Amino acid sequence: MALKELLLPVLWIYLCCCSSGSCGKVLVWPTGASHWLSIKLVLEELILRGHQVTVLVPSVNLVIDYNESSSPFDFEVLPVPFTQETLEATLERFRQLWMHELHHLALWERLWKMKESRDLFAQTFKQICDSAVRDPRLMAKLRQAGFDILISDPIFLGGELIAELLEIPFVYTFRFSEGNTWERLCGGLPAPPSYVPARMRGLTDKMFFMEKMTNLLLYIYNDVCLWYFWADEWNQYYSDVLGRPTTLCETMGKAEIWLIRTYWDFEFPRPLLPNFEFVGGLHCKPAKPLPEDTEEFVQSSGEHGIVVFSLGSMVSNLTEEKSNMIALALSQIPQKVLWRYTGKKPETLGPNTRLYDWIPQNDLLGHPKAKAFITHGGTNGIYEAIYHGIPMIGIPIFADQPDNIAHLKAKGVAVELDLNSMQAQDLIDALNKVINTTSYKENAVKLSQIHHDQPMKPLDRAVFWIEFVMRHKGAKHLRPAAHQLTWYQYHCLDVLAVLLACAAAAVCIAVKCCWLCCKKWGRVVKKKKTE
Repeated sequence: MALKELLLPVLWIYLCCCSSGSCGKVLVWPTGASHWLSIKLVLEELILRGHQVTVLVPSVNLVIDYNESSSPFDFEVLPVPFTQETLEATLERFRQLWMHELHHLALWERLWKMKESRDLFAQTFKQICDSAVRDPRLMAKLRQAGFDILISDPIFLGGELIAELLEIPFVYTFRFSEGNTWERLCGGLPAPPSYVPARMRGLTDKMFFMEKMTNLLLYIYNDVCLWYFWADEWNQYYSDVLGRPTTLCETMGKAEIWLIRTYWDFEFPRPLLPNFEFVGGLHCKPAKPLPEDTEEFVQSSGEHGIVVFSLGSMVSNLTEEKSNMIALALSQIPQKVLWRYTGKKPETLGPNTRLYDWIPQNDLLGHPKAKAFITHGGTNGIYEAIYHGIPMIGIPIFADQPDNIAHLKAKGVAVELDLNSMQAQDLIDALNKVINTTSYKENAVKLSQIHHDQPMKPLDRAVFWIEFVMRHKGAKHLRPAAHQLTWYQYHCLDVLAVLLACAAAAVCIAVKCCWLCCKKWGRVVKKKKTE
């Protein structure tokens, strides 16, 4: 009996390896916050299929516990020069900037502040990267390990450099970046500014003239930031490390596959390349039974149902004034509210609202009594709501969240509120609107049906493409020729220049011929008059 119990898992792993081509070795460049939670599920699935996963992790980080004995991953710890306090202070500065400062500033002041916040994080990324590439012992160990692929998130720079040093293919997994910058300029993805909105302004694919102008200016702003304020420093850094001239964009452009954590249920229609794949909602799954005390509270809501409230992992508390205002609003609705909140208990908290350090968000949204979801607009949370067909109240705070909520508003499944200016009555009205207006629920259910109507589950699709790259040692046949073109060749400016030169030459010749003909005709006329 013991022998059978031992053979079954061995046989299962063998079959998994055969089905995917072979068991491979996967190297992972570190990510943070919700980015890690998304990629972690992919890595766990790869392990279930027999692959070995090694995660490079900074010695100071906020979400990855590399000391966890039960973790299925192998960890290589990168000693970094900053402390936990420094990292938390950087993150807190980022939160304060987005939650309390930016909304007071004019557009261009806001854009400059956003650039400063990106620069702040860039220095952290570079320190992490240095701890890997400047460590010959670690790099020798990684080369000797013989990894088949590296998985990275382009928001956290450095992974593509490690892959280049190890001479292995790499795959990106991320949400579309701010301004479509990385995927547009480095991945070669077409993004016409006439209907593909840049990030950070909450625009949609249907823009009036002034919105199109704003969109175009945002594209220019993001391009300038990349080329002149950001990329130069990274270009030099990557060139120094590789020992040859290169650029950040050239290195990023070598990604075999870009796994985008959204889908057409959420995205506006836009051009796509064959090496870009949508895997939105890969973390979603059917709801599980709730803990007994939570289920009892949910059932006590009766026909009114429940409201789920979370502003994500990066914003777990608010100012005392703001939390009291929100609690007061929630106390005036008939629904029961489950609020993920770790700050001081609001004095205006009503008996219909319970505070939790953590909530089983997916299970609550999948509960039959769930009526609405109050969210900051993070991709993971909104996809759980889409998966279960729940309308939303969006309170975006930073990064891609305003754009995420803009997408949901355009699809008729969400109402947006401004955290800095909203009053208690605004939140009450928004909740009443999405709960009592049937179109919001109908549209949410429609998006859920679209999400579920796929030939392959998002998680399976993500794993398939990772294994595809491992089997074929890359996916060069899917990469567009745009990567071999200069910017003026890509836009056919060289062809246009030649055509314009030819046209100008033709016009000059025609004018010259006409002038000569006229001159000759004038001589003939003058001669006849003389005669």
